[in-house]
Amino acid sequence: MADIHKFIQGGEYYLVDVNSGAVHIVDELVYDILDEDGLKEKRELIDKYKDKHSVEDIEEAYNEIEELIKEGVLYSKDLYENIALSSDEAPSFIKALCLNIVHDCNLRCKYCFADEGEYKGCRKIMAPEVGKKAIDFVIEKSGPRKNIEIDLFGGEPLMAFNLIKEVVEYGKEQGKIHNKSIRFTMTTNATLLNDEIMDYLDKNMGNIVLSIDGRKEVNDKVRVRVDGSGSYNAIMPKIKKMVEMRDKSKQYYARGTFTRENTDFFEDIKHLAEEGFDEISVEPVVLPDDNPLSLREEDLPMIFEQYDKLYEEMLKRCREGREFKFYHFNIDLQGGPCVYKRISGCGAGHEYVAITPDGDVYPCHQFIGNNDFKMGDIESSDLNKAIANKFKSAHIYNKPECRECWARFYCSGGCQANNYNFNGDMSIPYHLGCKMQKKRIECAIALKAQTMQE
Repeated sequence: MADIHKFIQGGEYYLVDVNSGAVHIVDELVYDILDEDGLKEKRELIDKYKDKHSVEDIEEAYNEIEELIKEGVLYSKDLYENIALSSDEAPSFIKALCLNIVHDCNLRCKYCFADEGEYKGCRKIMAPEVGKKAIDFVIEKSGPRKNIEIDLFGGEPLMAFNLIKEVVEYGKEQGKIHNKSIRFTMTTNATLLNDEIMDYLDKNMGNIVLSIDGRKEVNDKVRVRVDGSGSYNAIMPKIKKMVEMRDKSKQYYARGTFTRENTDFFEDIKHLAEEGFDEISVEPVVLPDDNPLSLREEDLPMIFEQYDKLYEEMLKRCREGREFKFYHFNIDLQGGPCVYKRISGCGAGHEYVAITPDGDVYPCHQFIGNNDFKMGDIESSDLNKAIANKFKSAHIYNKPECRECWARFYCSGGCQANNYNFNGDMSIPYHLGCKMQKKRIECAIALKAQTMQE
């Protein structure tokens, strides 16, 4: 099990104590003599590095490192395994819903995991009574939890705008009655935004995710209409207007996807930043290996180079007072997620579920259509406990590769759906995704460490 992790970013040497999360910027000598699995004998290190560093410097650094180990600052112990295992037995309460308002879409994005909105079924819009029962369902299943989040999802949810208004108003009423704080969010392709809709979303959505893939030529190759035409010219002005309406207390993301067609995706992030967006997410596509848009192992050097460029650009902009947030570089070195979230991840299947237009319940939106993972429906008094427990126990300590990995408390074992879809087993990580995630974490740690000391 890796106790520390060391890496170089932007010419600086970094050291992460895995279990405590402490980050140190160190010199080359300390970087050389520290080993990820433990401190070697002093004599062995002197013999190895005496031609590169003076014996006196090695001895001095070694003695300081020994003191840090005694203080529990380096090679600290893992105190969380018992917490993880005991949480397997604790009761679960649902705190978040992905409410699939519509299984239909007015775009035909070439990488869409949702079968162009159909989710391997048929095109359908949720009936108002199903949406309201879904609100009742999550309030009942939330137990003592006060805060509930509901993501209005699709397909394209704005194809059912009147339904959205009905569901949101019902949620507000029931939240007051049951003393729950219900926060609505939405993911939209922005094609149907108009003044009325934007005003409503601004007032009623805690977060709005606005889909656009970056440069016009990139976006219009993959985010296409039914007739094959691109969407960029129609959506960019609408997204800009929607973002302009949001004040600093209201969240949004301009969210894109990069594929094998644009492994130079740094240019797309830069394009979105130059268009004025300061909350940006551009994420790697996840597709089967035989899809021409899927990312491959041979693409990793190019992808890593893009993250390096992004690190340098974000550091430069931060120093110039022009910073923007990049979703995958968000990291808190002083606190971060609670221990439970670090261990268990997104909570799919036991804290978070997805509901279809028919009212069926799945562990998350990416499992919809796979009957092996259908947990029940909103009329069920009890959901399938075996499925819920399977997801609950799929934490880092029950994933052999993850429990040995330095990044385990940052990625929490990766996406359960990706793990399952690529390996047929949630306990085996999606390895290509792991490699990209680790690179992003290193960049995020370095960026935060640099900006904190300036």
